[in-house]
Amino acid sequence: MDFVTEEVDLLKQLQSSTNKEVAFKELLNLYKERLYWHIRNIVKSHDDTDDVLQNTFIKIYKNIDKFKGDSKIYSWMYRIATNESLTFLNQKAKRLQITSEEVQELAINNLTSDVYFEGDAIQLKLQKAIATLPEKQQLVFNMKYFQDLKYSEMSDILETSEGALKASYHLAAKKIEAYLTSN
Repeated sequence: MDFVTEEVDLLKQLQSSTNKEVAFKELLNLYKERLYWHIRNIVKSHDDTDDVLQNTFIKIYKNIDKFKGDSKIYSWMYRIATNESLTFLNQKAKRLQITSEEVQELAINNLTSDVYFEGDAIQLKLQKAIATLPEKQQLVFNMKYFQDLKYSEMSDILETSEGALKASYHLAAKKIEAYLTSN
């Protein structure tokens, strides 16, 4: 049985009232770790990531009946995770009465004391470089560099053309390189 057939079957189970709970547990097992790291690359903190991941899965559970299958379920879930992450960062900025950029800076400064952060000085410097990018370039860079997503998958998730994504990634890589060489 190929992946597409499995996804169609899983979706049918998710949208049926009798198998929804079992199918949702399977969905959780399949995607929890990948979504965790996707969210973690955006919000940085382990604790914040757990909160956003939980909100993401609640939203997926509540809205699975509305999923029409226009894209892969995986892309749809990533889009929800991305939107939840950005909403979380914006709400945090509003709550702390600071800009989104300052929230990113705060998160990166807190990475050094985060017991779940296993990176070294180079990783920390890379995170600081990524934080200097505009939001869209950060997303594209993280998805390509850390998660090795194909441009076609990113296109489904971010609802942007592959050409625009390639350009964003190229620009992001150039800016990161410039940051790393000058700092």
